[in-house]
Amino acid sequence: MNIKEILSFNSPSSELSLTPEDRQFLEKIARKIHQHGLVTPAVFFLEMSKPLSLLGSHFLVFFGPIINAFIRSENYYRTVEVFEEPKNVELLIRIIEEIDKNE
Repeated sequence: MNIKEILSFNSPSSELSLTPEDRQFLEKIARKIHQHGLVTPAVFFLEMSKPLSLLGSHFLVFFGPIINAFIRSENYYRTVEVFEEPKNVELLIRIIEEIDKNE
């Protein structure tokens, strides 16, 4: 393993495989975005924040206990793990664009 692989955020060892439930969750988010007519702002925001997804997920883990005090979510930390990878954010963007194109 060379230094480039060690310092890479997207190394194969850190890859998280999406479960079917995770994929359904992303599709549900995409449908909600489309229903509310927020396709363009959502895609713009997601593209803009994609490089910061790792930092954002660390922020959400840090504030997880506080957020979970107000919002009871059993899959909160799994959601944080899914959005930690920029490739999953890109997948959400593709799903949003696909739904928008088909409807």
